[in-house]
Amino acid sequence: MSHEERVTDAELGAESIKDLIESYNLIGGFMARNLYDASRVLASMYSDPDVTVILSFTANLVSTGLRGILRGLIERGLADVVITTAGTVDHDVAKSLGGVYFKGSFDTDDSELLSKGIHRIGNVFVRREHYGPLVEKAVHSTLSRINKDEVGVRELLWLMADELDDSSIIKASKRSCVPIYIPGFVDGAFGTAILTYNEIQRAKSGGRRINVNVLKDEEEIMNIVYSSKKLGAVIIGGGISKHHVIWWSQFKGGLDYVVYLTTATEWDGSLSGARPKEAISWGKVKPEAKSAFVLADATITVPILFNYITSEVGFRKRNTGVYPWNC
Repeated sequence: MSHEERVTDAELGAESIKDLIESYNLIGGFMARNLYDASRVLASMYSDPDVTVILSFTANLVSTGLRGILRGLIERGLADVVITTAGTVDHDVAKSLGGVYFKGSFDTDDSELLSKGIHRIGNVFVRREHYGPLVEKAVHSTLSRINKDEVGVRELLWLMADELDDSSIIKASKRSCVPIYIPGFVDGAFGTAILTYNEIQRAKSGGRRINVNVLKDEEEIMNIVYSSKKLGAVIIGGGISKHHVIWWSQFKGGLDYVVYLTTATEWDGSLSGARPKEAISWGKVKPEAKSAFVLADATITVPILFNYITSEVGFRKRNTGVYPWNC
């Protein structure tokens, strides 16, 4: 980056998302410039025909209306692989089966919410009966249709897609042949519902329990990584979904492209707050990789960045040859 590149006053009157992105470049300071840099990394990554793009996000985002944009990334070919957390299944299934999420407040009395049977996700509310029971219903129905004793998590999700409507991220993943992996799948209603199904089967005479083989998913991820010429990632938030992306990337020499979108701090030494440059020390991001880091709320940054990308790229043609199955 040239130290002689001037900061320029941006003006009102942006007429397109591209104009808005360019205004961030003119502003030149703070997170506006980082957001512009992220748009450049994404544009470069999506124009590279050799890259396999891994999309990682945390489940809290699916409780918001960002769910539709995340689904759209899959449908438009902007993700070849999804790695997320268990709550993504919970929120996606609950909404698909009629669960209503509504606008709340961070400052609401949580004891009052408890007495009314309302769960709070930040400033998003959902009634208890619109959450866990709906997830359990879908999981139990799916498991009852399986005619074998063992299944992988990705495979189970694609089977469950038949229970869901067209608003579903899981349904979109099956239709688009984009695998969803959830390394921490037991950490939510989804995993608990698998357990309760097996407990019911245990109590029955001749009931058949289903074993979920998470290593089957790991083998699929391994084969995808090793079959890819290059790796790129959009990592929204932190935790296990972020770490699983960069963990597997080290076995391919590191990511060639990466954009982090997060609100986590770096100074506590957590994985969630670690910047792309820290991943270089582990071999998870290549030293020469094109990378960007934006410290801002994903419900603001994701619509801006990906409305811009879709206006530039449209529908991306994916390289489905990296999958260990036929699409």
